Amino acid sequence: MEPAAHPEVLARDWLPPIVVGRSREVAEAVRKLDPPTPCPPSPWVIAVAGPTGSGTSTVARRAAREVADRIRASVPGAPPRVLAVRTAFLRGTHGVVTAMLQRLQEGFDGRGFPVLEILAGLLRRLRREGRTTVLVLDDVAMAGPDLSPILRAFADPDRFLPEGESGLPPIFIILAGTTEALDAVARNSGPRLRLAPFVSVAGYGVQDLRSIVVDRCTRALGHPISGSTVDRLVARAVEEGGGAARVLELLRRELLGVTIREMRSGDVASRLRGVSIEPSVLRAIGEAAQSRPARLGEVRRLEAELARAEGARPLPTTTLWRRIVQLEQVGYVRREIRTGGSGGTVSLLRVLTPVDEWVTTNHRPGSRPGCERWDGSGSGEARPAEASALLPVGSVAAPNGL
Repeated sequence: MEPAAHPEVLARDWLPPIVVGRSREVAEAVRKLDPPTPCPPSPWVIAVAGPTGSGTSTVARRAAREVADRIRASVPGAPPRVLAVRTAFLRGTHGVVTAMLQRLQEGFDGRGFPVLEILAGLLRRLRREGRTTVLVLDDVAMAGPDLSPILRAFADPDRFLPEGESGLPPIFIILAGTTEALDAVARNSGPRLRLAPFVSVAGYGVQDLRSIVVDRCTRALGHPISGSTVDRLVARAVEEGGGAARVLELLRRELLGVTIREMRSGDVASRLRGVSIEPSVLRAIGEAAQSRPARLGEVRRLEAELARAEGARPLPTTTLWRRIVQLEQVGYVRREIRTGGSGGTVSLLRVLTPVDEWVTTNHRPGSRPGCERWDGSGSGEARPAEASALLPVGSVAAPNGL
């Protein structure tokens, strides 16, 4: 398995310059939004509907980028911004609104604030900055957060704004998800916002999936992989019904590394490359939080036991904390604070994506104090484990993504 020169193109949120098999749907979405100066009133809302893995997120994000480019080229003043939020693993309406405000105010923590208060802060921020905003809310599913309060707030922002202020700068909203979920959003959003008819996206055919794999692989490695490998990945994705999302996940595993389940087999030292999360940390989280939130103290105890079993020193508490923050930032886990005994609090760790689906790559030495290097041989020598790089879905910064 050769190193990928450009692994960022395999990230979930990387936006290809040309979307395979979806140019018609992108053009239809842009036409419906009619930039740069659609007929009033704002906001202008459309929905991109299709089965899971059919490219609805790609269509929505590419259309958002083209809308922003048209506005930038035609309207003087501050350039438009694109805010893209995946809703699938966020906790209810509160989680979605918090994520939106975090795109504008880095470090914002919505815990302890009511949804309406965060919505008010978001709308006031948008009004104060006065920039055209193209908002993408994708991965909309039946079991996902309720988006109708957010849409109603954009349709009637004056009730959230300070006295004497009214209206927002132009807002374009693109929703993307399954047809059933978008139907539910449309029913609950009120008569002010009309989502139908949707931009309809059909599932990818086998040839389109092959083209996607070849394109991404060529960009990552500089050359395509073998035809037999492409056929194998596409056949498995089709069999499992995951479409483009599944075939890209399989490609990431093929090119970038291994899963936790494979890592436990012990035959991984020569296959890991990169920098980030130690294997003992991942295994500790996997064992502590299999089906329930785990106390952070339990994760720390397990990591220390696993590290000693490998002949390495346990991670310092502050380093372990940074690793957990990394995992939270890429959307794999979420920290929760709950009340404990005698008026205290308890810190819990909830796993949002099954640990067996996390993809790891190579390591950097020096994450543990006092030793030079650990080669993964399991010899028990006093050499620290190199830090395993985590490259999960959406974890790599994408320079030309959203």
